[in-house]
Amino acid sequence: MVSQEEAIKQLVDLLEKLEEPLKQSFQNMHQGYPAETLVRFLKARDWNVPKTHKMLIECINWRLENEIDTILTRPIAPPDLYKAVRDSQLLGLSGYSKEGLPVFAIGVGKSTYDKAPADHYVQSHIQINEYRDRVVFPQATKKYGRYIGTCLKVFDMTGLKLSALNQIKLLTKIATIDDLNYPEVAVTYYVVNTPYVFSKVWKIVKPLLQEETRRKIQVLRGNGKEELLKVMDYESLPHFCRKEGSGSSQHSLTSMDNCFSMDHAFHQQLCGYIKQQSRADLL
Repeated sequence: MVSQEEAIKQLVDLLEKLEEPLKQSFQNMHQGYPAETLVRFLKARDWNVPKTHKMLIECINWRLENEIDTILTRPIAPPDLYKAVRDSQLLGLSGYSKEGLPVFAIGVGKSTYDKAPADHYVQSHIQINEYRDRVVFPQATKKYGRYIGTCLKVFDMTGLKLSALNQIKLLTKIATIDDLNYPEVAVTYYVVNTPYVFSKVWKIVKPLLQEETRRKIQVLRGNGKEELLKVMDYESLPHFCRKEGSGSSQHSLTSMDNCFSMDHAFHQQLCGYIKQQSRADLL
């Protein structure tokens, strides 16, 4: 197997031969950190340079074919439709780990994905990925004084029902998009608030996941607060981890504390950024 430095050099040489639209799309992907981005793709293909090159080309072509580079200029509209997506696709940024990694929270159990057409959920997911890569990571890199291009994810299983499997096609599509086009971004997936039905759902979902993804999953006891406080401060804990039995419900927490809420700072900033980009695109 070639060394990391040699693998990166080989890929850089191959990417230099790309036509301009593909080169520009790759620049949008790496945001000034091409070597670090290439390492993520190399990890996803076990450091096999030809396989990694193939994966990269397919990813860049996917970006061009689906206009991913301009997806942040296209708001989900009208506002009622966007609200329906946010109310049924629960996710947000709760804070940062002690190492500076963004902590993304996902309300798996209470996300119904049934209030809007499937393509809007896919669009929303990709927009948050792109906002993370183009805005959240660069801001964290500047704040912590070192390159940050990975994150932690906390999955809340509160309210999970077997009927969630009805959305398995959509969720598999979203997971595949991440595996092929945003590989090795999540360092660890923490699973909390698991009800009895989780074991049944897990048996069905587990075989659908990439082996590398399965290895990163940690199922924590209860709301995971004790374990998560080892890697993040209390202020960065997702709201559903802050109180025993609180689950995804707000209880005494305000909507500003609930990182799934459109009133939360993350979603306010995300919406503001997309509106700004859409206006700039019209000029």
